[in-house]
Amino acid sequence: MKLFNSLKLSLAAAALAVITLGLASTPASATTTVTTTFGVSATVQSTCLISATALAFGTYTGVVDTATSQVSITCTNTTPYNVALSPGLATGATVTTRKMAGPSSSVLSYSLFSNSGMTTNWGQTTGTDTVTGTGNGVSQGITVYGQIPAGQYVNPGSYADTITASVIY
Repeated sequence: MKLFNSLKLSLAAAALAVITLGLASTPASATTTVTTTFGVSATVQSTCLISATALAFGTYTGVVDTATSQVSITCTNTTPYNVALSPGLATGATVTTRKMAGPSSSVLSYSLFSNSGMTTNWGQTTGTDTVTGTGNGVSQGITVYGQIPAGQYVNPGSYADTITASVIY
């Protein structure tokens, strides 16, 4: 039995030696990183948005009446644009003589201008009577100047028109 115990101790010592040697000869665990790259792309198209506030003259009494409206343009950066204003909806209206329709087929003439001196008509022919600009990515306000000339003695009542503002880019 002594031999058996001795053998048992020897085997245990040998196993411990193998484990110890095995641990000592095992290299430290290393982390390996492999990388790659990928491309990212996008195409930005020129785009514009337009909105406008109402132009309200108020009560016309036969003397010159003026009012303003604000057209807001938002275009992508560096996008050139033109803003055009239609003649309106009244029969016979043009971009130089706009007309508001009123009671009994009456019309009240008015004009729209791109400058505060009210000397530059605002129409719809690109390169002739539109307002130009270049987008910068944020809203840009452009004032529309309206004027009803003096001396129109039309039927009393309410007069109205609808103008279409367009941005061409």
